[in-house]
Amino acid sequence: MKAKSHRDQQEFNQQGSSNIDEPEFICIGKIHRSHGINGAVIMDPMTDFPERIRSGRKVFVGTSRDPMVIKSARSMPPFFLVQFVEIESPEKASELRNQFVFVKKIDLPKLPKGRYYFHQLIGLDVFEINGARIGKVKEILETGANDVYVIEKEDQTEVLAAGIPEVIREINLEEKKMVVNLPEWI
Repeated sequence: MKAKSHRDQQEFNQQGSSNIDEPEFICIGKIHRSHGINGAVIMDPMTDFPERIRSGRKVFVGTSRDPMVIKSARSMPPFFLVQFVEIESPEKASELRNQFVFVKKIDLPKLPKGRYYFHQLIGLDVFEINGARIGKVKEILETGANDVYVIEKEDQTEVLAAGIPEVIREINLEEKKMVVNLPEWI
């Protein structure tokens, strides 16, 4: 009998993501409505890499993660006009209204050293530079100046840490750990 792999033993939630590890799918956009008579849709990009929304790209649409291939994509700031190979009528396109568009995590491009995707940081254990555990990264807020990490402590209270080098001293994905130097007034 073949031994089960770690992946086979994991439980998966309704979104198709592991309850233990990182997500399997990453959202790259939201479809707002149909456009025109050929089945195109208006999509709001939700990615730092909108240039990757292009023809030939395989994506997964909706909660059922229906696989689709982008036939064409054109920027219409702040949106994209997207045509899928599988959708050829405005009626079919309107069924995609308010659906999210995903890509598989394994298809994401590698980031330069010192850069991370949000899904890699959520859930990291956070420690002060003296080794004292603070909590876990619960959420990341995008602000104009820098990101802000919301750290949930054991008592369910939250601490905010600015995503700047003076505060975020180390991120170690292998150890699932972040080391911070919080200001004394926190």
